[in-house]
Amino acid sequence: MHPLRRQRLQIVILIIFAGACASALIIYALGQNANFFYTPTQIEEGQAPKGTFIRAGGMVVEGSVKRDDISLAVEFSVTDGAAILRVRHIGILPDLFAEGEAAIAAGRIDDNNILQATEVLAKHDEKYTPPEVADSMNATYQSRQEAKAELK
Repeated sequence: MHPLRRQRLQIVILIIFAGACASALIIYALGQNANFFYTPTQIEEGQAPKGTFIRAGGMVVEGSVKRDDISLAVEFSVTDGAAILRVRHIGILPDLFAEGEAAIAAGRIDDNNILQATEVLAKHDEKYTPPEVADSMNATYQSRQEAKAELK
């Protein structure tokens, strides 16, 4: 093989190898930064991975908000109509956060199936419900209706 052709082949192989490595690193980084939404029912069933950063949400259960007197720690529960998920958060909650309203918490599930939230999001007006929460609650409602129809 001619030395010039050999050098060109080496350069092409090096470029292909570098491109493959860069693509693999990008795909890996995107996978690590993705945070998936899970409903309380999916978390209760064990579908959500423990220790992985996820988002979970639903309607804040009436009477479930408990604030620590000394610190900014807050514990509350969210439901999708079928299951209840306990959430712990240390920090300031959004102004629109309230019982009976939709909320999404982002964090990690611990060994006790409690979401240790680093961020809590609340709906921003009375007509808006986060799409993930609305979809999960509609799916829960549909499955309950189908279960009732089967019993009749």
